[in-house]
Amino acid sequence: MEVRIKSSSINLGGSMDECCSNKGKEIAELALKAGQRRVLLWVLAINAVMFVIEFSAGYIANSSALMADAVDMLGDAIVYVLSLFALHRGARWEAGAALAKGGIIFLFFIGIVVEIAYKLRHGVPPSSDLMLIFGFLALLANVTCLGLLWRFRKTNVNMSSTFECSRNDVVANVGVLCAGGAVAMFHSAWPDIVIGVLIALVFLRSAIRVTREAWPQFNRRSA
Repeated sequence: MEVRIKSSSINLGGSMDECCSNKGKEIAELALKAGQRRVLLWVLAINAVMFVIEFSAGYIANSSALMADAVDMLGDAIVYVLSLFALHRGARWEAGAALAKGGIIFLFFIGIVVEIAYKLRHGVPPSSDLMLIFGFLALLANVTCLGLLWRFRKTNVNMSSTFECSRNDVVANVGVLCAGGAVAMFHSAWPDIVIGVLIALVFLRSAIRVTREAWPQFNRRSA
């Protein structure tokens, strides 16, 4: 009888240790999710505000590059809403949100191609001064977002695709600044067109990569 009591105590202790360990993992996971939510809310707010500022500047300057970059900001705000929606809904929802983001990035690619075709036909140089000022402001905003998302970039496919979108924005902003400088130097629309082609290729590559990573996970969860 005494031996049985000791054995039961040992088993009970082991169960309690396992329970505490599992609870600790759950708390750590919830804390991580809370951190992701807080970061996503910040980057959502930054992108929404920058959309209004940059689109207004692009309209005043008659700059299609700034307006396109602003629409990209709006698209990112939508992406972050998707990320927040999927955050506590499991792996399949996260993979589905990543697929949606891949589709949005591909739409950006199509939009840039259409914009390039328009410029090839009309070729009107934009205001380089406003391109440089507001392009630099947008770059600061997106670098801030990238820094906020950095520690979550490999957490799951949802956060990875969100980080991918933010990284694309930084590349696009640098391209806008380069185009603005070249437009000021050469007084031509061609630098804007060349940079637009490069940005379009970045978006196409990113859309393919995000979709390729997310689809197997979404398909596996739905099977």
